[in-house]
Amino acid sequence: MSIESICVIGGSGFVGRQICERLTTAGYRVRVPTRNRERAKALFLLPTVDVIEADVHDAQALTAAIRGCDAVINLVGVLHDGRGRGSFATAHVELARTVVAACRAAGVRRLLQMSALAAAPDAPSAYLRSKGEAERIVRDSGLDWTIFRPSVVFGPGDSFLNLFALLSRLMPVLALAAPDAKFQPVYAGDVAEAFARALTERGSYGGSYDLCGPKRYTLRELVAWVGRITGRPRPIIGLGATLSYCQALAMELLPVKLMTRDNLRSMAVDNVSDQAFPFGIRARALEALAPDWLCEDNPRAAYDRMRSRAGR
Repeated sequence: MSIESICVIGGSGFVGRQICERLTTAGYRVRVPTRNRERAKALFLLPTVDVIEADVHDAQALTAAIRGCDAVINLVGVLHDGRGRGSFATAHVELARTVVAACRAAGVRRLLQMSALAAAPDAPSAYLRSKGEAERIVRDSGLDWTIFRPSVVFGPGDSFLNLFALLSRLMPVLALAAPDAKFQPVYAGDVAEAFARALTERGSYGGSYDLCGPKRYTLRELVAWVGRITGRPRPIIGLGATLSYCQALAMELLPVKLMTRDNLRSMAVDNVSDQAFPFGIRARALEALAPDWLCEDNPRAAYDRMRSRAGR
């Protein structure tokens, strides 16, 4: 079956925008359901993207949004366990069930699911366990599914490298929980390329793919690199297990959660993989890309700041 039209659930998010841009470039028609069209302004100018208002947690509304599409991509995820639709149980597990049921009801067989590296039923964190349960639901769906499991994703507007850059700007010294936690950051554009290529790659049906960049880092190394590249190197105090827990607990109580105890539990598992990047894609290193938007004195960074102020 040829694929021409794709429904991207979570298409207005950080990775979702990259995927929608890549699908548009490839000539696909893209439909993005969202409860608030204003939050998807960045997609309005993409020529083949149709942003529609729909509650993706409502089975009937989601079925209607999917109907007429040839494939569905589910990217929805939350990093912190909240209440209602912001909880891991709802955003990851229940939505996976709703997506599978909607695909069946709408007659759509092709499903691509965004998971997370190290997701598993027995993982140490609720986040990773909920992602693992969502994987099980997709695997048992009977659909033509493909699952992607990225390490931490970086790119313009990410909440990872840009957070370290902000902290380096605000703090004279950085107290760092879990400084030896290991990551293998992957570029958002490479993740988007993997999704785009998998759509019509029949060999990917029923497959799970780890998505990681070419280099591994400890958290301390990443924070130190961001400090150097932005011209604000800061002393880093690595915290032991007890103080890391206390810091996570304190941050969990803030109005804006930078880290939680569950995030800390996720970092107990190395976020790395020996699996080769799929479909012949050469994953790009953050050193070659991130300075373009992290360094404030270059045109790309200025452009990103203007987009941010304009709400795009």
